[in-house]
Amino acid sequence: MQSQLSRSTNRSKMMPEFTGNWHQHREKPRILVKCGGFSSQLARNVNEKVDGDPLWGSRFDATQPDAVIQTHLDFLRKGADIILTNTYQSSVEGFMKHLGKTREESIALIAKSVDLARQARTKYLSEVAANNGDIGPGMPWILASIGPYGAHLHDGSEYTGSYANLVNFNQLQKWHKPRIDTCLSAGVDGLAVETLPCQLEALAVTDLLLTCYGTPRFWVSFQCKDSSSLAHGESFAEAALAVWNKVVKHKAQSRLMGIGVNCVNPNHVTPLLKSLLAKLPHGVTVPLVVYSNRGEIYDSDRGEWTGNGLNVASFVPEWLRLGVRIIGGCCRVYPDDIYEIRQTIEDIAQQPQSPIQTSLVI
Repeated sequence: MQSQLSRSTNRSKMMPEFTGNWHQHREKPRILVKCGGFSSQLARNVNEKVDGDPLWGSRFDATQPDAVIQTHLDFLRKGADIILTNTYQSSVEGFMKHLGKTREESIALIAKSVDLARQARTKYLSEVAANNGDIGPGMPWILASIGPYGAHLHDGSEYTGSYANLVNFNQLQKWHKPRIDTCLSAGVDGLAVETLPCQLEALAVTDLLLTCYGTPRFWVSFQCKDSSSLAHGESFAEAALAVWNKVVKHKAQSRLMGIGVNCVNPNHVTPLLKSLLAKLPHGVTVPLVVYSNRGEIYDSDRGEWTGNGLNVASFVPEWLRLGVRIIGGCCRVYPDDIYEIRQTIEDIAQQPQSPIQTSLVI
């Protein structure tokens, strides 16, 4: 672990305080690295099968909290600037049904997930300090994972968006609000609204954040089935642009950390982003976030991933050229992969005339 920690202790006060409009800065943009697939790594720490569980990794906030803390540390020690709480599949309904919790106990368990991430950050910062490291104020960031409505249904519908035909805008907002309220009250640095398979849900949650919450930073990330379409079939470019336009309407650009994609095949990322960039008015730049999986396919009937995985780090240079500023991994992307992503970004930043800088001292 000493060699891994020494890598992290090179961080410095160059770590940026987020202002939201990196694209408006004249200095080279700084790239932040998000953690990888939390439940994938968690499965290694609990020695149990996590995929296929109706609560996915969220169960272990209650049953094995030390393993949750360890999983966060695994990514931090490999160079992650951002970790996400283990709340992707957390819901009041899910905890009441599958853990026998009351409503109040369920809300407390969501808050506990934030606390576990904060404990991991505190321990990591102590390790860095012991090795004479220096990290900028407030780093690393903890973002609340705000997974889609379909995740709590435990039927794979976050990969189809089929529920968009069964629930409406207001119902989606009502469902998302308790988790958002709880995570914000527990103390996160922002919200990762992620794996959204349909435009309806993206607009509902974005509207909720813009109208009911005054300051939290957030990103919105879509789940896509191919190189142009959301899982539910809508145009990714149109959906992403609709989110951006809503943010602009509310003059909330400084709160938007990014719009992008996650848990998608890395081969789809570049054409997806290009489709969005082609629709933007001249001179408008949208902050972008990407954290793909390895390109494998999740078989919900078998409860496992199938196919051969790709090296996510090999796609990083082309994503950077498109203007992506937050890069990480999703399912099946492990701490060693995050380290490779970190290394790839650092190598590019060290090149003469590099258009980027990293959050680390080069």
